[in-house]
Amino acid sequence: MGPWEVFQAFLALGLSSFGGPLAHLGYFRKAFVERRRWLSEEAYAALVALAQALPGPTSSQVGMAIGYLRGGPWGALLAWLAFTFPSALLLFLAALALEALPPPPGLLQGLRLLALVVVAQAVGEMMGRLAPKGAPLAIALGVAILVTLNPAWQIPALLGAALLGLLLPGPEGAPSLAGLKAPPKALGLGALGLFLGLFLVLHLLAPHHPLFAFLYALYRAGSLILGGGHVVLPLLERALVPRFLDPGSFLAGYGLAQAVPGPLFSLAAYLGAKAPLGLPAWAGAFLGLLALFLPGALLLFAALPFALLTQSPPFRRALAGAGAGVVGLLLAALYDPLFRHGVDGHQAFALALGLYGLLRLGLPPWALAVLGATLGGAFL
Repeated sequence: MGPWEVFQAFLALGLSSFGGPLAHLGYFRKAFVERRRWLSEEAYAALVALAQALPGPTSSQVGMAIGYLRGGPWGALLAWLAFTFPSALLLFLAALALEALPPPPGLLQGLRLLALVVVAQAVGEMMGRLAPKGAPLAIALGVAILVTLNPAWQIPALLGAALLGLLLPGPEGAPSLAGLKAPPKALGLGALGLFLGLFLVLHLLAPHHPLFAFLYALYRAGSLILGGGHVVLPLLERALVPRFLDPGSFLAGYGLAQAVPGPLFSLAAYLGAKAPLGLPAWAGAFLGLLALFLPGALLLFAALPFALLTQSPPFRRALAGAGAGVVGLLLAALYDPLFRHGVDGHQAFALALGLYGLLRLGLPPWALAVLGATLGGAFL
């Protein structure tokens, strides 16, 4: 019953988990700690802490870890598949629909405004947790200024933030990982080797064919993202726009990703279907999903056997600095591309303010997507 039980549980979550990574973690806790009692509060907190310390989609990594603990390797695979498939399918179909029946420009602008307001809310929440004041806030603002002046400095700025984090005071103790059933160390080393090997191969092939360049852009983003799915926006936008998608189509897809349940990384299905790769749309969507999700999965299974290393004080201080840097990266993204390509006049700004207010009042993202697209199509 193990793997099939995992698939059923995560499919229900994949069909109903709106609200982004932090909300997903709350759904997981209710489903697997409170209701099914598959793991203890401490074990769940430890898994969340580990996933937050690794690049990749935090909620999906936690889901794969729970699936592994319950059903072994098949459990991990089925947990990811069941949680991801509904949102990936919806975004793939949306890409096909936008290609076949081009909508009014205002409708797409309404979706771009949704992306703006959702990221604005995420920045506020993340700043409160990761850079509320003092040195972390200074790191966040420094990264935001550098990346605004030159978007090519994204990765150096994040690395610099992690190094500055070594100078921060030590964070409070993390939940113990010692009680978790870890995979064998051979699996961890194999996952790490595969992660590095794929990174190197795609890096070498990227200059020679658009397909490899596209896959490398997604794989590299999935290898570097810290702080949740929203951070994928600036990294992918710089890598894919305008070579593979125009700014409007990219941001419209990001807005649609807010309106479906499941992980934000399912955006890769939309990107793969829309990008000119010389492949059928379904093949581009499938390869895009693999390229964006696989690095986080491999890093998770590389880290699980050696998870206690991630609790060392220097590692956690560097992680705190990188977290503050991520806030700065999103602050810069609020201006470019979100504000620059979403707000082109008084009416658009007024609609953005209205959507932001409704989001803060608790209107779900799918309803905001419908409202934003409708009003955008009618008035913008």
